[in-house]
Amino acid sequence: MKSIKRRLTFHFSFQFIAIIVCVCCVLFCALMFLAYYLSKQDIKRDLPSGSLSVLTADTTVEGGKAIVSDDLAKQLKQEGLWYQVLNKQGKVIGEINSPKDLPHQYGLSELLEMDKTKKFRGYNVVTELDTFLTTPTYYILGYKSDLKEQLYALYANYNKEGVPPKSDIPLIKKALKEKDASLQILNDKGDILASIRMSKEKTRYDPLEIISRKIEQDKYDSTATVFHDSKKKISWVFYTPTTHQILTNESIIRKAWIISIIVAVSVLIATISFSIWNAFRYGGPLLLFTSWLGRMGSGNYSEVLTEKERKRVFRKNGKVRFQYRLYSEVITAFYEMAEQLSLAEKERKQLETTREEWMTGISHDLRTPLSTIQGYGHMLESGHYNWNEEELKEIGQTLRDKSEYMVELVEDFSLAFKLKNNVVVLETKKVDVHQLLQHIVLKFVNDRTIENVHFSYVPAHLQPFIQADPRWFERMLDNLIFNAIKHNPENTTITISTAIKSDRVLIMIQDDGIGMDEETQKNLFDRYYRGTNTTEKTEGAGLGMSIAKAICEIHKGHIEVRSTLHEGTAIILHLPLSADQQPD
Repeated sequence: MKSIKRRLTFHFSFQFIAIIVCVCCVLFCALMFLAYYLSKQDIKRDLPSGSLSVLTADTTVEGGKAIVSDDLAKQLKQEGLWYQVLNKQGKVIGEINSPKDLPHQYGLSELLEMDKTKKFRGYNVVTELDTFLTTPTYYILGYKSDLKEQLYALYANYNKEGVPPKSDIPLIKKALKEKDASLQILNDKGDILASIRMSKEKTRYDPLEIISRKIEQDKYDSTATVFHDSKKKISWVFYTPTTHQILTNESIIRKAWIISIIVAVSVLIATISFSIWNAFRYGGPLLLFTSWLGRMGSGNYSEVLTEKERKRVFRKNGKVRFQYRLYSEVITAFYEMAEQLSLAEKERKQLETTREEWMTGISHDLRTPLSTIQGYGHMLESGHYNWNEEELKEIGQTLRDKSEYMVELVEDFSLAFKLKNNVVVLETKKVDVHQLLQHIVLKFVNDRTIENVHFSYVPAHLQPFIQADPRWFERMLDNLIFNAIKHNPENTTITISTAIKSDRVLIMIQDDGIGMDEETQKNLFDRYYRGTNTTEKTEGAGLGMSIAKAICEIHKGHIEVRSTLHEGTAIILHLPLSADQQPD
């Protein structure tokens, strides 16, 4: 038991820790990579705005002053960018590389104009407002760029006819060379109408290619500046070298990794603690279930829990303790299973007792005719008697009756075995119930061996048809009618009737005999049962009613018994009607 406990504890702890650690590591790496990738893509799409995102993330405001790391301040100066941080009142609380002509206090109109035009006093600017977990702070990143204005002037001078004439090409080429730029002129379909200072290998652009050149500048060595004439549907695309580099802050990345490592270690410690707790939580109940199964394996179904285990699982008020609450359904199922196994064991013992009684009875039933046969055999063999012809016929009739009885007994036993093991093959066909019942009733009426029993047949108004094997169906009815004859006194009336109810036909075998008590009704269809309320000789194996029920069930029906002591008994067969109710 101790080795099982150690093994379960190690297994659950190791498995749980391994899964949690793997999931956390994968999730952490995925989130870090995703965050890094998205931030890089955002920066690359718009270099000034991306650089401003890095600056705002690095900037800290303390004591009314904005502070930026020395690394970023150095990069700003190298790139010729300036940076200002404004407080809620528009006052500059931090700046780097700011030109002297910039104010230290901004008014409303200046900020609105800056936000609208993205320009301020000849500088291109990008701005960002931060209100998350802090007082409102406004960030401005500016840079000097006369190139776009110069390119626009070039476009305005030579775009009068859409595509400039050949005489203007040298002048445009000279102007582009001074700016280290190149030009392509496209129509509305993306066809290249003219290329200046560029190779002519490409003749056409897809619409999204130009959009990509403008947005995803990091993929290309040059920056695309587009001027579009909507009336002429002509676009001038200028290509110039990229002038600004992306600002990066290595200190932020280092801090992020340090924080990530601390979080990962904390999660690991928490996971280990949680795993140990779960090992005790899940291992304890499993050990309890193991002891249960051990007791059940030894056949001790009555003791599901020992007194010690019961105190461990249940509170004084009868409720399951928290540690075992997860398994409350399992505990209930164990109790139910123990009850079912205990009941099955009782039924097995009862069946064994019944079988022993049946063996005693069958031995008696076989011994009686065998004794008769043996006695007559000795008498005939001895030669001490002179038998006349009439006496020999009588002896022969007795021997045949006894042997037929023994054959029927063996056949019943064989049939009961086949029905129990589902090896009886039916040869079903559409059967007229009235015609078949009429044949069976007439067989009993014309049987001269049956005396002082009255038969009556009452068919339903409609003619019902069922799918049945006539041979087995007749055997079932024979058993039920013989049972009514055998266990009732003389002058009993047996009525066979039919009725149609919904999609079923009801066949009733009713008598006005002595009836049955509750115990007999309960056990009537059990194998080897012979009844308790009859004064007749209990010849037979006690299999007739069991065989009748089994035949009814393989015809997809069921059998019902109604009886009142001293008033009579009714056996009702419920059988499904055939889908086709038309006569063949």
